[in-house]
Amino acid sequence: MSTEWHHTYDVVVVGSGAAGMAAAITARLRGLTALVVEKTEVYGGTTALSGGAIWVPNNFHLDAAGLGDTPEKARAYLDATVGDRVPAARKDAYLEHGPRMVREFHDRTAVKFVYTPGYSDYFPEELGGYPQGRSVEPQIFDFTQLPPEQRATMRRAGLPTYGLTITSKDFRHLNMAGRTWAGKRTSARVGARAVRALLSGQKLLSLGEALIARMRQSLGTLGGELWLSAPLTRLVEENGRIAGIRVTRDGRELAIRATGGVVLASGGFSQNQQLREKYLPAPTSAEWSAAPEGQSGDALEAGMAVGAAVDLMDRVWGAPSAVPPGGKPFFLVADRGIPGMVIVNSVGERYANEASPYHQFVDAMYANDRPEATTVPSWLILDAVSKSRYFIMGLFPGQAFPKPWLENGFVKKAGTVEELAGQIGAAPERLRATVARFNGFARAGRDEDFHRGDSVYDRYYGDPTLPNPNLAPLEKGPFYAVPVHPGDIGTKGGLVTDATARVLREDGTVIEGLYASGNVSAAVMGGTYPGPGATIGPAMTFGWLAADHIART
Repeated sequence: MSTEWHHTYDVVVVGSGAAGMAAAITARLRGLTALVVEKTEVYGGTTALSGGAIWVPNNFHLDAAGLGDTPEKARAYLDATVGDRVPAARKDAYLEHGPRMVREFHDRTAVKFVYTPGYSDYFPEELGGYPQGRSVEPQIFDFTQLPPEQRATMRRAGLPTYGLTITSKDFRHLNMAGRTWAGKRTSARVGARAVRALLSGQKLLSLGEALIARMRQSLGTLGGELWLSAPLTRLVEENGRIAGIRVTRDGRELAIRATGGVVLASGGFSQNQQLREKYLPAPTSAEWSAAPEGQSGDALEAGMAVGAAVDLMDRVWGAPSAVPPGGKPFFLVADRGIPGMVIVNSVGERYANEASPYHQFVDAMYANDRPEATTVPSWLILDAVSKSRYFIMGLFPGQAFPKPWLENGFVKKAGTVEELAGQIGAAPERLRATVARFNGFARAGRDEDFHRGDSVYDRYYGDPTLPNPNLAPLEKGPFYAVPVHPGDIGTKGGLVTDATARVLREDGTVIEGLYASGNVSAAVMGGTYPGPGATIGPAMTFGWLAADHIART
């Protein structure tokens, strides 16, 4: 039986994060009609909660900065990090078309970025790696440029920025505001920006919020449509092709025809505990994930229902996180790079380089977890000096931990290392020995056990006033301990796609009319995470490629 269609568009996109927005914007740039359907009441997905950076080698911003990046260097780096876990054709497509996407969006839309100098690739010592970094972040955006309805329905990160607009470039120096002149100058600049915005009536956004606001403005200007509270119920097949989708809207099930194609871009399954337990390493919990509530795998399961192959289902975009009771996970990025801090297992022993890339640290948490010495949770331990000098969990240097955190035991506090050991269940003599050994390394300026501070990446969030920016002894009480869980910013397993984002079956054949991008698809980065923005960069690129392919076929 033929379907009775309620609406018809050239391109129908499921999901309103960077992947979905990129697909819809590109469709409009190609003269195609486009509809984005979003499951939740707000648009922006995980992207709105993120740092908003994209990692796209050889883009024109990097050329302007004089980096001298080339496709050959980028390919060598992906080969060294991703390896052959992902087909060469997909890696090549990313490297070829990512820069084209960045250029076209910059020239024809409000989606514009700026280079973040010094934010290193995550493995800069590998062949083709860049210590200067390849990451670009969204330009700051004035939220008042969006119509009131679009402002009211955008997902907001709710970060503790205390009224300040902070870019990733700013944060690196702000973290050292009490230690370096660069930090002091950045603090003054950020403060002045806040005053100017207050006086002018601007509401400035940065990071992922700026990216999503820029994409929403572009979609509206180009005439693309966005429906909220319209969850996907299933894909519609006709004559061996995906012809459209069914969604629920205002209590009705609607059939939406896609004459060109359907692009699935609704994220992964981070918030689906059943799927987490089926696919991910144990232990696992949706409570540890920073992905928003809509990430329950609906589109993933819809794709599987029509025969799509899946891959990398046991992987996440790892994010070591502290999870206050009743609160949201706090993603520990810079926090793990500061001196005067160690992360230990249940018996009080270090087991990895604390300052390593976050994805890699989560891998280390699982690799070292064993019954007699668990690493889930681990414990981040710091002393009074580090607490007074650096940002910790969004708190300014010297700002006390919230009283409820101490009262409910989330944050442990003690006058001595031995006393702290008792509070986390470790043997006092063992934790004391761990701290003493680390302190010896700190005074010598070299971590003989895990080489913390050897990599350029490690040092990005470190203290440049120290011989080794990542090492300082833990000597002055009180001492603190915070539990750390193997959180994530999204799952990275999903539907298998080809170099044009078309969804494939197990036998490698194409499911005609069906495309996927972002975390609903198997990551082009395989099991690793090459640099800051290696999630959103591919999401946007393959969203762009999907719409571009639809326009050309």
